[in-house]
Amino acid sequence: MQDLKWIKLDISMFEDEKIKLIEQMPEADTILIVWVKLLAQAGKTNANGYIYLNENIPYTEEMLATIFGRPVNTVRLALNALREFGMIHIDEDSFIHITNWKKHQNVEGMERVRQQNKLRKQKQREREKAKQIEQKPKNVTSRDNHAPEEEVEEEKEKEKEEENISTTTNNAIKFYEKNFGAASPYEQESILEWTNDLGGDLVIEAMKRAIKRNKKSWGYTERILKSWQKNNIITVEQANVEEQAYRNQFQNRKRKSSEQAGSTNDGYDYGF
Repeated sequence: MQDLKWIKLDISMFEDEKIKLIEQMPEADTILIVWVKLLAQAGKTNANGYIYLNENIPYTEEMLATIFGRPVNTVRLALNALREFGMIHIDEDSFIHITNWKKHQNVEGMERVRQQNKLRKQKQREREKAKQIEQKPKNVTSRDNHAPEEEVEEEKEKEKEEENISTTTNNAIKFYEKNFGAASPYEQESILEWTNDLGGDLVIEAMKRAIKRNKKSWGYTERILKSWQKNNIITVEQANVEEQAYRNQFQNRKRKSSEQAGSTNDGYDYGF
């Protein structure tokens, strides 16, 4: 998710009791500046209120101090104050999330960007499919004769998938609440969006992997989904292939590292 240029701010934000309480604190102006900078940074990230460098690297206090042009101690003070007032949440992996992001974000703009990304991926799949058809041997005619029938079947499958969206979303939410705990309205909405984008099976698979890695949070689950979306993974089978490829790559690197370490020993016992 990217290309967002602006966010919305509630014109009554300074009437909020939390803001009024912050205004009575030392360094109040600086804390509020950091708050607005966090909102802007969340807009740049465009990940439903999360703020991070990438899906695997959260912003540290030092990194935010550099980006915001403020001393580290000031940023730390602001983050602590905002967290105490429930305006931000920092999960167990140190990822920052803006609480009630919908109050601050440009809903229409983000949805438009999301739909544009979705349309872009759909067109990419169509181009890849057309390329595969062009690469078929010209002497194969029997399958070409069935092409219209296959397209009709695909349309039926799409209609069936649309009918099952509600069911798969409910299944994903039920799985979440059974294994993670009660889902907040934000989490339910996020699960719905990801189910629409990638399907309920893939959303549940991401939750299973979060559980397996002892990272039972929606934030971690969503980062898995973002990684899959970035790599155009749309089925559980593709996710399994990617994971196996990663494991093989890791084992190869580990073996090469071991071989290089062993090559420094010529095998001769010098007696010391």
